[in-house]
Amino acid sequence: MRINVGCELTFEFAQETPLIAILNVHHSRFADLEGVEVFHATFGASVGGYHDQFGNWCNRVLAAPGIFMCSTNAIVNDSGLPDPIVLDAVQHRVQDLPDDTLVYLMGSRYCETDLLSEEAWRLFGNEPEGWRRVQAVCDFVHNHIVFGYEHSNPTRTASSGYFEGRGVCRDFTHLAVAFCRCLNIPTRYCTGYITDIGIPLPHAEMDFCAWMEVYLGGQWHTFDPRNNEPRIGRIKVAHGRDAADVPLTNIFGPNLLTKFKVWADEAA
Repeated sequence: MRINVGCELTFEFAQETPLIAILNVHHSRFADLEGVEVFHATFGASVGGYHDQFGNWCNRVLAAPGIFMCSTNAIVNDSGLPDPIVLDAVQHRVQDLPDDTLVYLMGSRYCETDLLSEEAWRLFGNEPEGWRRVQAVCDFVHNHIVFGYEHSNPTRTASSGYFEGRGVCRDFTHLAVAFCRCLNIPTRYCTGYITDIGIPLPHAEMDFCAWMEVYLGGQWHTFDPRNNEPRIGRIKVAHGRDAADVPLTNIFGPNLLTKFKVWADEAA
């Protein structure tokens, strides 16, 4: 299956403005790209790039005053299969975990493990370890939080999402990430594209989505507490400890977002 993914963002800047954009498909899918995915920016903008501490590709831009547009577009070859379910994926003891997974056990800006640890063990401590325990977390979060774009709040944390019981996909993910870390399961926050392939109509307007990956059985596995079901055509852009590590754009100056368009569709 060929999937066309991309986005277009337009801003108005009153002055010369630096920004960092994390919009390209994650390097773990490079082998699936047809050709090269290019980050396009308004003519005259200075563009460079680097890999951050999590391996995500970051476009570093200096935009001139006025209208600024940036975009990406790619064709990604995909299996066309839903996210895999591996019920026998085991949970590792902390002392047996690889060094590079340990950062995903720690509390972070939006995932306060210190505030949620007792609740995590109260709610899930009797669940079987491994895949079933993570799924129990996702089932709880999926049913506990009421989804709605009108509930979006960029400063809401996992603990406040738990007590408020409302939010968007990032709030579902932050709460599930925090619970899993409290249960000694390395868990990282992911952002990217999810298609509506296989989903009955009507479809909501396309947007970037948040989900999580947990380390079980020696590898990372996808879980999605917002949708809470395997999806077809999940294309990762970036991962980190939480949303603070993987914003679509970090803009260092006053700005006005005037256009935001995202697409993720099966290509001919």
